[in-house]
Amino acid sequence: MFNIILFGPPGSGKGTQSEKLIEAFGLIHLSTGDILRREIAAATSLGLEAKSLMDKGNLVPDEVVVGMISSALDNNPQAKGFLFDGFPRTEAQSVALDKLLAEKNTEIGVVLALDVSREELVKRLLQRGLTSGRSDDNNETIISNRILEYQTKTTVVANYYSKFNKVVQVKGEGTVDEIFSALCSEIDKRLSI
Repeated sequence: MFNIILFGPPGSGKGTQSEKLIEAFGLIHLSTGDILRREIAAATSLGLEAKSLMDKGNLVPDEVVVGMISSALDNNPQAKGFLFDGFPRTEAQSVALDKLLAEKNTEIGVVLALDVSREELVKRLLQRGLTSGRSDDNNETIISNRILEYQTKTTVVANYYSKFNKVVQVKGEGTVDEIFSALCSEIDKRLSI
């Protein structure tokens, strides 16, 4: 099983590249937001606990999210691997994820970080804002704040995984296919070890 964390600031093309990687490598996409919504819709015990917390305006604790990820891993025993999206966001979450994966006899194979200049991100998001209908995509101040928040949060996670030599910066500018090829090359290097 080969597991990937894909990082990318807003506008980096992470969504597009995630879809392509999932298809190319037969991975299962683990988006914590999607998992949370599914668990709540299915009224599982973890989902009900999360909904109760969210209804009170509280954040869902890491152990609940890790429990949901554990269920997703258990529900996909034949998976070739997972692509983690939106998790981990803190060092504590990274440690918890690594512990959970170790219990399942697997680990994070690589953390791929799409590197895109701030100017390019702003340009892409403003362009996306013309068609997406998302109000946070057509205000340059909000875009700058989102980029800063991303950098602040992911730096901690990248620093954690750097200790294990798992973080790779991939140029996130160029054509979709050029970026995809660079990501695949990094994955293939690790799959052949």
